[in-house]
Amino acid sequence: MLVVDDDPVFRTRLVRALESRGVESHAAGDVEEAIAVARQARPHRAVVDLRMPGGSGLHLVKELMAIDNRIQVVVLTGYGSIATAVEAVRLGALDYLNKPADAEQILAVFARPSDRDELPSPPGTPPSLARIEWEHIQRILAECGGNISETARKLGIHRRSLQRKLAKLPPLE
Repeated sequence: MLVVDDDPVFRTRLVRALESRGVESHAAGDVEEAIAVARQARPHRAVVDLRMPGGSGLHLVKELMAIDNRIQVVVLTGYGSIATAVEAVRLGALDYLNKPADAEQILAVFARPSDRDELPSPPGTPPSLARIEWEHIQRILAECGGNISETARKLGIHRRSLQRKLAKLPPLE
């Protein structure tokens, strides 16, 4: 399994936890390193952080699928939104988990049967306006490759205002 996360403590702990459960694991701290490891090790599974310096986890999902379209990928993030979850699944990820996720949760996702064409079902009640705004910001941020200044320009707001919005936890449904 390939574990890709820019947080060295989280990455090391997750690799150790997976290896203690008998899962051979390789670690990478950024997109470029992950692509190099994937080309060399040819892992069957990957756990990918959404936000990393030097590239988006969504871009990495796309690259991993190009290397081997049978690879199973789970995306992890502390900044979850429906828009990025749908995009991750559309690109080929099995699932999308919010941090902190432990080894048991990740292995459970890989263990359950999946259909890559099935998108998550929409919520029963409509999301709040604040939630829709937050998801829109996340989608534009992903399109801009995590570039705050470019995202602020596309949204027509000041960069610092965008940073304040991003620093807040996502609104509840």
